[in-house]
Amino acid sequence: MIAVPLALLAAACNAIASVLQRRAARTAPASEAFRLTLILDLIRRPSWLGGILALTGGFVFQAAALGFGGLSLVQPLLVTELPIAMVLGAWTFRFPVRPVTWLAVGILTSGLAMFLIAAGPAEGHEVPETYVWWLAAVVTAGLVAVVVATARLSRGEPRAALLGVAAALAFAFTAALMKETIRILTEDPPAVLTSWFFYSMVAAGLCSVFLLQNAFQSGTLVAVQPALTVTDPVASILFGVALFGEDVRSGPWVVPEALGIGLILYGSVLLSRSTADLVRAQQVTQTGSREETRRRQS
Repeated sequence: MIAVPLALLAAACNAIASVLQRRAARTAPASEAFRLTLILDLIRRPSWLGGILALTGGFVFQAAALGFGGLSLVQPLLVTELPIAMVLGAWTFRFPVRPVTWLAVGILTSGLAMFLIAAGPAEGHEVPETYVWWLAAVVTAGLVAVVVATARLSRGEPRAALLGVAAALAFAFTAALMKETIRILTEDPPAVLTSWFFYSMVAAGLCSVFLLQNAFQSGTLVAVQPALTVTDPVASILFGVALFGEDVRSGPWVVPEALGIGLILYGSVLLSRSTADLVRAQQVTQTGSREETRRRQS
């Protein structure tokens, strides 16, 4: 199915975008959090612009994938963004990839394969009523607002992870709007420009990007990426079933589905912890080297 390679390409682009945006945002002042000045600061940084270019590529591949497959198929495949981002992050931020990291990647990938095989997601063809869309929008906005409010009471890695969850919820709703926009585009291309779905998709996408930049500015890639890439597909499956009538197998299949989700969560936690340990070890080594250098100079 052509939706699968397109979704994997979207995941690769999103991973590159995450690494480049984190590289740019990590030196942004804390005083710029939740302000447009953060974007004005980042837009002057080449790595951030490269990240936005990669994010745009991911958006295009994701839109194409959603044109051929449902949310319940496409969005879970975006979980592969996590191991790609972690490996790229290791290379960019110069810390080695240990065997435990590859084990985590294998567990996560196995969980994803198990879930997709067990769930057998089938594309839905329902066209939601307007009131259903408004209900979904209100519920999503409410959840995002609660998560962001909680994040603002936190600091460091917890804030980064919570903002990653908020960004993922917004991205999932953006994907749902994107799917409906593509349906309109295929049936009546000129109608897209007069459709509220298109403009809502753009607005939701911009909000998602803004939340993501604040997440990267608040903490490390290790804190943000697992929260982002695990929350997005779960929320997207719920949107796919509730809005488009997409079918996910139930009955006895729930057991391997739950096991697959459990492996995805465990692999994500193991991956983030193994990478976090390497980051901390590298920071300790660098601090010790600087102190040793100062002692020699004095």
